[in-house]
Amino acid sequence: MMEVFNDYAYYYNLFYQDKDYDAETEQIVELLNRYGQSPKGSSMLSLGCGTGKHDFALSKLGFSMTGIDISPVMIKMALDSSNDHADPKPPLFEVADIREYQPHCKYDNVISLFHVVSYQNKNADLLKTFETASKALNSGGLFIFDVWYGPGVLSDKPAVRIKRVTDGNNLLIRYAQPVMSAEDNCVEVNYEILIIDQISGHVSKIEEQHSMRYFFQPEIEFMLDQKGLSLLACVDCNTLKATDYNSWTAYFIARKK
Repeated sequence: MMEVFNDYAYYYNLFYQDKDYDAETEQIVELLNRYGQSPKGSSMLSLGCGTGKHDFALSKLGFSMTGIDISPVMIKMALDSSNDHADPKPPLFEVADIREYQPHCKYDNVISLFHVVSYQNKNADLLKTFETASKALNSGGLFIFDVWYGPGVLSDKPAVRIKRVTDGNNLLIRYAQPVMSAEDNCVEVNYEILIIDQISGHVSKIEEQHSMRYFFQPEIEFMLDQKGLSLLACVDCNTLKATDYNSWTAYFIARKK
């Protein structure tokens, strides 16, 4: 994952405060159970953990969590959040690039959520990410990750989106302008965030570019196989049923050979 979050990281949790991390955590547990990997007491590595929201939710359910992210700001936010949680065994967090990370131990399962894999725009980056997951897994362990799903993205192309949130002192307005590239199956999302002080009226601006790749099942299956991982299933992120042309995002579930 590229270093794209910078100043935006400070406002990350605010913009995604309505994201249902608990529901997504329940989905991960359901997929683990569905494909025969009992979640009780198991260890899990989270690739691209961000501010650790999924990791804290999974830790509460008894998972032994380790999260890594390339952004020092994100990891600091995750570590700071540890003080707000009463987990007997809180998640461990570390700054690391998921493409280059050398696992310190083996894990029962590996996850990569919130489309971190879609930030791997080049085949070489994707293969390195899959290699990291493969190295980290015990034999038979599951690797679960979500991506922007090609058939759905092309059926319902990205459009300009505007989101407004407030932190009490500031009004934040985020404009997302997508630009599609047919040559490399990527969407460059150009973010412009206006931060308006609601007392003084002062306005500041943050600009970010996030390049997101959308994927198709055959290429994912081929690349997983190159790194010793067997694709078990591809399911819609909303329904956990088979993907179709309405599936904008999808979970891929693979097993370490």
